[in-house]
Amino acid sequence: MREFLVEITTSVPEGTSEEEVAQRRAAEAVRARELAAAGHLARLWRPVGEARSIGIWRAEDGEELDSKVLGTLPLHPWMTFRVTPLEPHPNDPGPS
Repeated sequence: MREFLVEITTSVPEGTSEEEVAQRRAAEAVRARELAAAGHLARLWRPVGEARSIGIWRAEDGEELDSKVLGTLPLHPWMTFRVTPLEPHPNDPGPS
């Protein structure tokens, strides 16, 4: 699988009920665990003081990432994505 650096910003539409937001966030947590268990979500961070996340996601290609991974997130309609495909660097000190 290929790795992708994905920056996600979530903007809840004005007028959305707190109940709907809570339901979607709970469903989002469940879906994130499922995607992690399936090997699609490797790591996820939130920059301090910001309403966005940065993660390492895995998929066979960009199409799978869009349709079968990120597109299945319950908050997807409220999200904007910045996706950067990654490849190994020859000087990466991590496991090869």
